[in-house]
Amino acid sequence: MMIRETERHTASGLLMLTVFIVIFLVAVAGVFRAGKVGDTWGVVGFAVVLILDVLAAVGLFTVAPNDGQVLQLFGAYRGTVREAGLRWANPFYTKKRLSLRVRNFESARLKVNDTDGNPIEIAAVVVWRVVDTAEAVFEVDDFENYIKVQSEAAVRNLATRYPYDSHEESQLSLRGSTTEVAKDLKGEIQDRLSKAGVEVIEARISHLAYAPEIAAAMLRRQQAGAIIAARQRIVEGAVGMVEMALDLLSRSTKVKLDEERKAAMVSNLLVVLCADREAQPVVNAGTIYQ
Repeated sequence: MMIRETERHTASGLLMLTVFIVIFLVAVAGVFRAGKVGDTWGVVGFAVVLILDVLAAVGLFTVAPNDGQVLQLFGAYRGTVREAGLRWANPFYTKKRLSLRVRNFESARLKVNDTDGNPIEIAAVVVWRVVDTAEAVFEVDDFENYIKVQSEAAVRNLATRYPYDSHEESQLSLRGSTTEVAKDLKGEIQDRLSKAGVEVIEARISHLAYAPEIAAAMLRRQQAGAIIAARQRIVEGAVGMVEMALDLLSRSTKVKLDEERKAAMVSNLLVVLCADREAQPVVNAGTIYQ
């Protein structure tokens, strides 16, 4: 059975402190007065009141803003105090402070294989906060270490489900689909940390790279892909320009080209437009038939 947080309302510490001070002064005065008249039982009575007053004052504690104090009585959970300020509770309660502030955790750079089997390095930043103090304290042992281990396990599992780069336009990838991957990562970490009373606010990949042993080869592969894509765009543009030129010439009444001359012009234009160097003009003194 999971232990859920129950909010504990405690007495005002300032009010109780005032009462304790008044009782302390009265008890001290009573001890001296009883001692002067030789009233032994009076001295003992006021001394007992003084001791009980000091013991009760041990129950005073402070709660900082966005903090919680988990109260236990002889091992049993008695609630969590979230009211900020000076508070008072049973002096026999043991108190454990727990921060409710937003915190972040950055995982180490993990070396894993993506879904294509390529070794990659990946790390993530997780923004989180405690929302249930009872679960954080009693359901897991050292919830901060639990968050670290489970977050890194989720990052490893995420990396195995996606390729580093997508090979198809509709395929999700770690590098190209950051929003979708971040949403998936947040959901998986939240599923793992829900039993620890932790809410995951955000989770994103902070480092992503190929492992050093294949980084050079993958860089050449990316460069080759970029070159191929650029060449494809160049060829598509060149073909479009050639088609436009032929269309304009076909509508002209001054220049008439037969099929062989059109083929030669298309060849020359494609060479000029697709070449990675500037074209060198050549003066042709003859014709294409000689």
